[in-house]
Amino acid sequence: MTVPSLAAEWSIVPWMSTKAYYNDNLLLTPLPHDPTYGYWVSPGVEFSGKTERLEVSGKAALDFVDYYGGEPSRFTNVFLPLTMKYRTERDEWAFTGGFTRDNTLMGELLTTGVVLRFTQRNLWTISPTWTRMVTDKLSVQSSLQFNDASYQDGLRLGLLDYQLYGGSAGFLYHLTERDDIQLAGTYTNFRTINGSFGLRAYYPGAMLSFTHIFTEDIKTTIYGGPKFLSSTSQSGGITQSSRDTIWVYGIGLTKEFESSSIQFTIGREIFPLGVGLLVQTDRIGMLASYTLSESVMASFDASGYFVTGATSLAGGSLFPNSNLLYLTPKLTWKFSERWKLDASYIYGWRDGETLADPTMSNAMVLMLTYYPLKISVGN
Repeated sequence: MTVPSLAAEWSIVPWMSTKAYYNDNLLLTPLPHDPTYGYWVSPGVEFSGKTERLEVSGKAALDFVDYYGGEPSRFTNVFLPLTMKYRTERDEWAFTGGFTRDNTLMGELLTTGVVLRFTQRNLWTISPTWTRMVTDKLSVQSSLQFNDASYQDGLRLGLLDYQLYGGSAGFLYHLTERDDIQLAGTYTNFRTINGSFGLRAYYPGAMLSFTHIFTEDIKTTIYGGPKFLSSTSQSGGITQSSRDTIWVYGIGLTKEFESSSIQFTIGREIFPLGVGLLVQTDRIGMLASYTLSESVMASFDASGYFVTGATSLAGGSLFPNSNLLYLTPKLTWKFSERWKLDASYIYGWRDGETLADPTMSNAMVLMLTYYPLKISVGN
């Protein structure tokens, strides 16, 4: 009897970074304010493992943050993401999720495009998926989703905890070696879980996506479909219901060059918001990077957000429209095998129905990172 050998590769990459931070308008507020400055100390470790059937990767990282000036505060961020995949001849089971403790200006702002009160957010995410190969070209796919978000001092700041869960099911078909088409039905359910204002919303929908590889260096993905949104809000003993159809879409184009890359994205999505609502966010983004030398890389990240309310506030009014722009040039210098220095500038611009004039912010970040020896084990 022959026992098959199982090859395995495991690695652990620890790091330690420190960051100096300055922002002349952290909350992008039109009210009088002072600049905010501070420092971060961030230890962390990335780990990954791979066998013939199993892949595991994740991270455990902390941010110890001290802010002074306009927004004096001390807080700790926690990042514990986990990804797993297990394959057989025809099936693949996968899991993505984990726990994140960040702040509303770090996670929620760059996702939704909405500036909220500054506080810490705890977010649990769970998303298992299953893919079954029916033929060499056709596969069926299904997934589940669960999010649980809570805010530190949320009720005092006007923020509501919420839960979101749902799933999707559909199929993926390989038209050619360069073309894939995917069709799926989706369902999402959202509800607030504290506060005097309660919202329940659900939105089933359908999504069609198409991926085409022009060359080894150029790839595009296009998707779109309707979401049929139904919501019920309760406030002061008054219940209001509404129905709407929202079309979501996305276009992504990636181009790789010999020493650089560029990526364009345009899309519309429905996101939960900490004020206990759903918002519709249209986002335009560009990310470009260029390798100046073996040790120096430059990048530029630009994102524009156009936000409208998808569900109503108490009393029936919609969430006010708002626009947000972020521009971030960054320079990275890896001056040794174990040391890296990052310098970036962040420009923010905000406008909306509730603002008489646009507001702006300027931020500078300088980060030094140390990577101890990588630990690898294989058999």
